[in-house]
Amino acid sequence: MIGEIAYKAIEDNRAKLVEVEKNIWENPEGPYREFKACQWTADVLKDAGFDVEIGVAGIPTAIKATWGSGHPVIGLLGEYDALPGMSQTHSTHKEPIEGQAYGQGCGHNLLGVAHLGGAIGLKAEMEAKNLPGTVVFYGCPAEEVLTGKPFMARGGAFDCLDMCIAFHPGKANQVLCGSAVGINSVKFHFKGRTAHAGGDPHNGRSALDAVELCNVGAQYLREHVTSDVRIHYIILEGGTAPNIVPDKASTWYMVRALTREAVVDVYERLLKVAKGAAMMTETELEIEYLGGCYPTLNNQVFAKVLYDVMGNTPKEAFTEEEKAFAHEINSATPKQYETQRKAWNLPEGTELHEGLLPNVPFNSYGSYDVGDVQYIVPGIMFNTTCNALGSVNHSWQTTACVGSSIGEKGMIYASKVMAHFCLKVIEDPSILAAAQEEFKQVMGDKKYVCPIPAEVPVP
Repeated sequence: MIGEIAYKAIEDNRAKLVEVEKNIWENPEGPYREFKACQWTADVLKDAGFDVEIGVAGIPTAIKATWGSGHPVIGLLGEYDALPGMSQTHSTHKEPIEGQAYGQGCGHNLLGVAHLGGAIGLKAEMEAKNLPGTVVFYGCPAEEVLTGKPFMARGGAFDCLDMCIAFHPGKANQVLCGSAVGINSVKFHFKGRTAHAGGDPHNGRSALDAVELCNVGAQYLREHVTSDVRIHYIILEGGTAPNIVPDKASTWYMVRALTREAVVDVYERLLKVAKGAAMMTETELEIEYLGGCYPTLNNQVFAKVLYDVMGNTPKEAFTEEEKAFAHEINSATPKQYETQRKAWNLPEGTELHEGLLPNVPFNSYGSYDVGDVQYIVPGIMFNTTCNALGSVNHSWQTTACVGSSIGEKGMIYASKVMAHFCLKVIEDPSILAAAQEEFKQVMGDKKYVCPIPAEVPVP
């Protein structure tokens, strides 16, 4: 039976996988600074017999680990960065860990290690059955700023692939067969002239005024974009005291949309808004483009196969203690919990999703940088239950869940699903052929163009 050898290899390595996942959860690191997570992951891959390269595409914390030969060449897209302000203990109420600036509020401690387990399981069964093909595990940094994979793509890291698969911790077991939005990220730095705000205001040129006018212009722009567009921002710097005209101020924007073309169009319009704000205030504008990513492009051929695989891959039931933990988490966000429960037609009292959601395409207005691989080769994404039903990504509730046994069970299930899916593709070449044909038809004359130009350095 397909997957049995892989499942056993994953279980045999379970203690090692959980150790790495716990270490990453307990030692969260920000984008491009995932040095510990990178090393722990690389060490396990080396011990498992992979040829491991660290520093791929000039990024110190990027990994490319390869085993096997020939085709298909299959990429497993792991991540391990954390989020600022998401520090949290194992508690069911908000309780940050003192002195810890980051936390795994998106579950990337599980994400990277699930792919690690999938690669180990896949290798074991391929060896036992003498199957052709190449397994490539990627440790992708900085997904939370949505530039890690684009930088890797710019460096050619994914050019060797025939296909890819990506898992993300979630609130349900489901195949992600819709699209998530692409993004551009930019900081506007305005420079003016300081003056005494009371005694000498006419000689000042306020950089803060420029930021505020830029933000007002962006509000008006929102009225004249398509419904899939999102424009959001924060003010990074706005002065030091109200009686001093600020000579420096900065704002950080993100533009999202369901097509790369729409992202670029709205981004160009936003640049005009920022330039106009500088003109109105007689300030100078520095545009710091941070990068961007493509929308996801989930392959429907793969989606159908993966759905069947998820339904036939064994997963562990949640205990009463785990359900009680989830209940306390859900109680912190009762409205979110009820909205999600009703949306998925789950019985009252459901604390954790344990089935498999129908394979229905839906679009997400969050972003992943997985699209920068899926526009190079056909690929697919999926979720497994790692969080309580009422939790939301980028929250303390998620940090708590993904550091618990709930997250561990979802991670191990995801490893088994990935290995099973990849084995099915290897043993039935018609699946990949059909997926590649779909990819060609969807892409048409389009080609992937990295959204980060060569002159933008790796952070």
